[in-house]
Amino acid sequence: MNINVMSALAESNRMQIVELLRECPLTVGEIAERLQLRQPQVSKHLRVLSEAGIVEAEVDANRRIYRLRPDPFRELDDWLERYRVIWEKRFDRLDDYLQKLQDKEKRS
Repeated sequence: MNINVMSALAESNRMQIVELLRECPLTVGEIAERLQLRQPQVSKHLRVLSEAGIVEAEVDANRRIYRLRPDPFRELDDWLERYRVIWEKRFDRLDDYLQKLQDKEKRS
């Protein structure tokens, strides 16, 4: 797992930008307007997201249209999968335990 991706996503404004871009590609101005942030501030956040490989920009005349890159999210999902397996095993054991308790109560 790329620590730069985790670090970039840890900041709340950048997470909000990612959530917006999840819906559709947007320009810096559109992001700034929707989040009610100043454009230079949004540009700085986008630079961090871009350096982490989370977003990419397409140049259209004098506009830059930002969109999410899927690769970092696949890597994040792969990394999280290892923890999902652990939790699923624990939930399965809890389910077995609760089932035994219910069976005991029915017999009583």
